[in-house]
Amino acid sequence: MKISEVKSRVLCAPLREPWKIANATMSKMYATLVYLKSDSGLVGVGECLTRLAPFALANIVEEVLAPILLGRDPFVVERLWEEMYGVMRARGHSKGFMIEAISGVDIALWDLIGKTLEQPIHRLLGSYSSSPLPAYASSILFKEEKAMVEEAEGLAEAGFSGIKLKIGMGLQQDLANVRSLRRALGDGIELMVDANCGYDRIFALRMGRELEGMGISWMEEPLPPEDLEGYAMLSQALDLPIAAGESEFTRYGFRELIGKGKVDVIQPDVARAGGITECRRIAALASAYGIPCAPHTGASSAVSIAASLQLSASLPNFLTFEYMYAPNPLREEILVAPISLTSDGRVPVPSGPGLGIELDERRLEKFTLGKS
Repeated sequence: MKISEVKSRVLCAPLREPWKIANATMSKMYATLVYLKSDSGLVGVGECLTRLAPFALANIVEEVLAPILLGRDPFVVERLWEEMYGVMRARGHSKGFMIEAISGVDIALWDLIGKTLEQPIHRLLGSYSSSPLPAYASSILFKEEKAMVEEAEGLAEAGFSGIKLKIGMGLQQDLANVRSLRRALGDGIELMVDANCGYDRIFALRMGRELEGMGISWMEEPLPPEDLEGYAMLSQALDLPIAAGESEFTRYGFRELIGKGKVDVIQPDVARAGGITECRRIAALASAYGIPCAPHTGASSAVSIAASLQLSASLPNFLTFEYMYAPNPLREEILVAPISLTSDGRVPVPSGPGLGIELDERRLEKFTLGKS
């Protein structure tokens, strides 16, 4: 079995309501898909995490990675990962767009392997967690306080046992929002907060000390990802768990985040950190330190969501799944059978071969961008 064709596809969907978080507002969702066709006729699909410049990722896939992949056996996925990583590492590119492109290819390789063997990916990886997976609702975005509370109450009624709130509006407003949600939800619902790197060290420490007595499950990305000393300071100064990792790449980056940053929960994104192959290594590294893994999903399409579910179901140190409920057409509209929540707030792992999903070509066409 050989890879006979490598293609990419850029998707874009406008949002009815922009996502407002600390330091950013997203009015469109992007995804860069990767298609690997084999000489058997089967096609594996993956996704590169895409925030901006989606054609940059598409070009890396087709111009840099395709020559490594064409004519190769997809089952040598570990070797292919190292070769893809090595081709640009030798030229000084070991993070950013390059790793996101490798991530999409790696997911597509695993999808192709699963389809060939007629097994879901988590079965090939040695299933550990049972389906459906525990999940939390992510995330209550910046809104008026009353609207946030009403949204949180609706999520609790929908069966979620954990809810995440975006913070970064200012200390007093953030604290008021957290207190209002905690009063409305009571102590039976887990509450997480996410600053999206919107704080500095002093602000984050003040916020963390205020949050410690509110039963918050974790404070996520309080600082920029480069400030490992700041993360270590927060982890050592606070009883409140610190979570991070959605902005990090490869096991090498997570080695620093865990070793120097001293974070309590890691959040690798399968479509950014290096794909399924590398995220398994990242989770294994974290397990050696006794650190749980709560994979990030964020503003991704259904392809990345499916990959994250397959990965999560294989991890002994899996903690909880980030279920993004804010409207996103690339998550909700491109599958023949969308991934839906169970009545008790859990997420089923697709059971079909590979990623376990089927893309709806007619709907995909609506979101496809042509090359500029």
